[in-house]
Amino acid sequence: MGKADLQLHSDLGDGLASPEQILDAAERARLDVIALTDHDDIRGAFTIRELASRRSSQVEVVLGVEVTTRSGHLLALWIEDEIPMLAGLAETVARVHAAGGVAIVPHPLSYLTFSVGERALRALGRRGSECQVDGIEVRNPSIAGRVRARRAAWLNSAVLRAAETGSSDAHHAELVGTCWTEFEGRTADDLRRAIAARTTSAHGRTWTVAEHLGGAATQQWRSMVRDPIKRARRRIGQR
Repeated sequence: MGKADLQLHSDLGDGLASPEQILDAAERARLDVIALTDHDDIRGAFTIRELASRRSSQVEVVLGVEVTTRSGHLLALWIEDEIPMLAGLAETVARVHAAGGVAIVPHPLSYLTFSVGERALRALGRRGSECQVDGIEVRNPSIAGRVRARRAAWLNSAVLRAAETGSSDAHHAELVGTCWTEFEGRTADDLRRAIAARTTSAHGRTWTVAEHLGGAATQQWRSMVRDPIKRARRRIGQR
């Protein structure tokens, strides 16, 4: 069985580790597939994929980004370009699919971070297939990712029936691989087939208090102040 960590953050975004440090950690954790998903910025994903290719790493990199929708965050994987931020959830999912990607809901229902809620997910269930999410993160080691995990798992099994995923949501290299998605096979193509077939499973452990607090002030400052300003400047420059 293969292991994938599908939500990682680098210091090019609000994380505290460089793409190279993240790749080193993924190799130590014996992961088969990873996705670097900085908020609304795909550049780090290209950087880590190039690093993995240059060193012939056993870790395969899937391009991704954590998109900010009006309803909460959404992971867009297997894409080659950024997905516009601050659009509606259904529109964003449809855009991910139109770009050939996979849409996964991270830390669903959580009230401790900007997350897609139950009402929004139920509304998606009434839309067409192009607006249906492909996966739900049912295992996340942080407190923010765990507060509504049981309800999210129930909602998925009873209503959404998307693939179950686990991700570390690591903003530190030391936490890479603390939660993961297990799938039959070893490659990114195998993982994508498993997501489509709904045969993935989520595994991992919870973080300690010390792991939660390590670098928290710096990470929160980057997340709440520096990165929003940086993203706004990028978008103004792109117009």
